[in-house]
Amino acid sequence: MASQADAHAATFSAAELEFLAEDELIEIVPNMRMDPLNLICGDFGPFRPQIATQVPVWLAVALKRRGKCTIRPPDWMSVEKLTQVLEAERDAEKFQPLPFHYVEISRLLFDHARDDIPDIYMVRSLIEDIKDVRFHKIGTGLEIISRERTYALRLKNLSAMEANIVRPFVTRALQTFYKLNSPDMIQESDSVSNRQPQTANRGPRRQLKDR
Repeated sequence: MASQADAHAATFSAAELEFLAEDELIEIVPNMRMDPLNLICGDFGPFRPQIATQVPVWLAVALKRRGKCTIRPPDWMSVEKLTQVLEAERDAEKFQPLPFHYVEISRLLFDHARDDIPDIYMVRSLIEDIKDVRFHKIGTGLEIISRERTYALRLKNLSAMEANIVRPFVTRALQTFYKLNSPDMIQESDSVSNRQPQTANRGPRRQLKDR
């Protein structure tokens, strides 16, 4: 029960990851005039019509819902950029650099700013393809560490969602490898191997006695 609770505590839900992603900055173009907003996370504004400014994603979504702005998708969400990333992901073993919350940010924009994303269906398709290729790489990497004794693992450029998925398995695997390599475990393994030849020699003695 304790191990299950620890594994569950090591992961975040999709809603929690989305909540964290909402603090990322994104560019909006207001269509209203408003004084600066002094928030705990920082000061944003002033807001002037048709003058772009950066705000947290949660504030951009709130203003968009009220019809107070349009949202400019990040540069990495263009068809051209995503196509380049997808081709590089397929050709290289390493993970390509993407925003840490690229999955959550794209999902929020798909839900709340569909009309602000050019070629939205192509963008959505490319992001799904990128996710599939990266998940395949993750699966291949997990197969390798499951077959070989590994004491450290470096996965560069993983996103929040991808790290959230692999963290429990990798943590348990590395803990197991460390345990198997502990002096107590090695000593116990040596003692078992030393006892095995003695047990194997008892068979022939009994057969000779019965005859």
